[in-house]
Amino acid sequence: MPNLQVNLNQKIDYVFKIVLVGDSAVGKSQLLARFARNEFNIDSKATIGVEFQTKTLIVDHKIVKAQIWDTAGQERYRAVTSAYYRGAVGAMLVYDLSKRQSFDHVAKWLEELREHADNNIVIMLIGNKSDLGSLRAVPVEDAKEFAQKENLFFMETSALDATNVESAFLSILTEIYRIVGKKSLVANDENEYEGNSSLLRGTAILVPTQEPGSGRRTCCGT
Repeated sequence: MPNLQVNLNQKIDYVFKIVLVGDSAVGKSQLLARFARNEFNIDSKATIGVEFQTKTLIVDHKIVKAQIWDTAGQERYRAVTSAYYRGAVGAMLVYDLSKRQSFDHVAKWLEELREHADNNIVIMLIGNKSDLGSLRAVPVEDAKEFAQKENLFFMETSALDATNVESAFLSILTEIYRIVGKKSLVANDENEYEGNSSLLRGTAILVPTQEPGSGRRTCCGT
């Protein structure tokens, strides 16, 4: 299980970009705030454009920095936010389990995500606001069936009472790490065959990212 206790002076081995997508008011910003800062703001306002937070943790003895992007759910911002899918290795597709419409829109968000993101992106379907169980409008069976059909991971969460929030983020980060690790092993085997195995030792794989407002992309450092 990943460890959240990280020495800030330690070298970062991996940077993973994750995007949160879904309708406005499903709780994406609250999920991020709960995971990154263990906070919940009852008066939270709708996200404008894109915001992001980072959190560093240990996965399988490696230092992993999660760069989590919170995208606006409003229709008028979607042309702006679509560019931010690029470079993402993970995505959380969030709906409000007390609002059926937000679940009905999941297929549309998934289509957009797959259009703009990498084909190998790890996607988790999140049914948020499990604390509103008495107002449930989306049966868990419906969500599980959709997730299975679309080959998505699935979990129900509550940003309000923190149920499964950490588990959801850690699960997706661990799966991303597992995939990246397999790719590194394959590349390492190929290099060993060519007599160049030392090229991969000690190399940090940095996912391409773009800092907000900077217009610059960072990629592939060691």
